[in-house]
Amino acid sequence: MPGPALIVPDGSRTTLPARDYDLAATLASGQAFRWRLRDEAWEGVVGRRWVRLHQTGDRIEAQTAVVVTDWRWLEEYLQTGLDLALVLNTFPDDAPLRAAVAACRGLRLLRQEPWECLASFICSSTKQIVQIQQIVELLCERFGEPLPAPPGQPPVSAFPTAERLAGLTESSLRGCKMGFRAPHVLAAARHVASGQLNLDQLATLSTGFARNELLKRSGVGPKIADCVLLFAYGRQDAFPRDVWVNRALRELYFPHRRPTPDRLREFARTHFGPFAGFAQQYLFHYIRVHRRPRNGQDDRRHDAIS
Repeated sequence: MPGPALIVPDGSRTTLPARDYDLAATLASGQAFRWRLRDEAWEGVVGRRWVRLHQTGDRIEAQTAVVVTDWRWLEEYLQTGLDLALVLNTFPDDAPLRAAVAACRGLRLLRQEPWECLASFICSSTKQIVQIQQIVELLCERFGEPLPAPPGQPPVSAFPTAERLAGLTESSLRGCKMGFRAPHVLAAARHVASGQLNLDQLATLSTGFARNELLKRSGVGPKIADCVLLFAYGRQDAFPRDVWVNRALRELYFPHRRPTPDRLREFARTHFGPFAGFAQQYLFHYIRVHRRPRNGQDDRRHDAIS
């Protein structure tokens, strides 16, 4: 059952068709870090809007704190119009992916704003997901522009712009529990604010050229670059490999063998088909949530690859 009704203005609700969609898995699968489960609904921020989402069967009920006349921004973010069956039919017919799809059916890829995605994943390096959420929350509370929220809801802010962060000091960012990531976030903000890194232009480049532009930034390695390319730009030939994905590849595809990093990279590049990025997310969520580690521990780190 959904949680208690919120007082929201007329025109601030809609229902999106969401056939074959698992909202909980999608929002909690390490793609984005501003969603919280509250009273059986998901609350977060998309762009400059507070949003509350609740799934009932093949529908997602959405609420905002302000009147909305065009909901295409939310459809684009959630990718509700995507034909998931078409995507899954492109996956290679192998046992690991069959198991991952069976366990995670309905998992989708979000389409995020590039600057927020880049800054958030720079903050993700060697951090657990809950810690990344804390960093992002502090960033938004301290430096983001306040946004309208329904009465009785906690205050909420937009993700701070690159221009806002570019004017800060490294110590201010360290105050958001970033640690060694602070100078990297600051440098990225200054590059974006100055135009040295044009995030809009990346959308017009090939994946290889766009990746190279991202890799020029301090604190951005192959995994972070590929996360941005996949989650912000929808580049399906980007295949982020963190410790979880590498573990999935080794355990599920190379059991009892010791593939080299080059072998894993080549396998990821050639095996998974035109929606390789989608396949990566299924493997990531499956190995992290649905398969216990061999040592019996529940280590859910969202680590970066250097």
